Amino acid sequence: MARCERRFAPPPHAARSRKGQRGARGQQHHARWALAGLSRYILASGLTVCLAACTRSTRGSNAPDSDRQSESEYDVARDLFLSRHDPRGALAHAQKAVEFNDQNADAHHFIALIYLYFCSASPLECRLPDAERAARQAIKLRADYREAQNTLGVILIQEKKYDEAVAVLGPLSRDILYQTPWDAWGNLGLAYLEKGSLDEAVAALRRSVAAEPRFCVGNFRLGLALEKKGDLTAAREALSLAVETNRPECQSLQDAFEARARVYSKSKNCDLAKGDWEKCRDISPVSPAGQRCVASLKSSLC
Repeated sequence: MARCERRFAPPPHAARSRKGQRGARGQQHHARWALAGLSRYILASGLTVCLAACTRSTRGSNAPDSDRQSESEYDVARDLFLSRHDPRGALAHAQKAVEFNDQNADAHHFIALIYLYFCSASPLECRLPDAERAARQAIKLRADYREAQNTLGVILIQEKKYDEAVAVLGPLSRDILYQTPWDAWGNLGLAYLEKGSLDEAVAALRRSVAAEPRFCVGNFRLGLALEKKGDLTAAREALSLAVETNRPECQSLQDAFEARARVYSKSKNCDLAKGDWEKCRDISPVSPAGQRCVASLKSSLC
């Protein structure tokens, strides 16, 4: 929407109590990994894949037993999700963390991220209302939980609640304490893009890539917005910046190669279009984007 993505940069939370600091960076990594699977949205956050070790702090020996059990379940969930790539097991333990302590904002946010991951895996397993409910609960418990606000914005975009997403992401993008503002600007731009407000989308996405020039997802989305506005030259430039950014996740941004091929085709640069469709196909011929690129190579009259 997503991230994750930054990638998904330092943790986006302001200084908070020790309880709030516990897992701040870990939550940032969770967001990036979960959102990284959401090809349209997260692509989001620069959210490529960031599987660095997550940090945590303990509640201490004086914490109530239920709080310590909640923290323990949360740590197990985090390990299952990040290290063992077992989202179902992670969800079960994250839910246990909430059962032991329903004030555990990190666990609520983590549940939202896991639900987002399921959405990326299969539409049949996508439970966006559950994801929204968990993200909102995390924010209710911790009003300055900026990463959860970003996650909520991504969820609302996927639910096609664009005005609500703008209402969440707009203030976040302007929050001077948010350490990865390009994520919020990028998701805000996506909300405007999906809504059809192209001028607002371009403005937000330009702010995103100005804040982080290496945020290739931002340039990808900017290219899409400019293409829709009919500015093919500017669209090609943005898409080229996306795929030529010196990061592996950018140089394998399949949707961006497909988009640039489409722009080249509209401009009658047929050899360049064919080259990008081939690059898109070579990344993965079986993904949705890869299948479209294979079809374009067979059917395009460019």
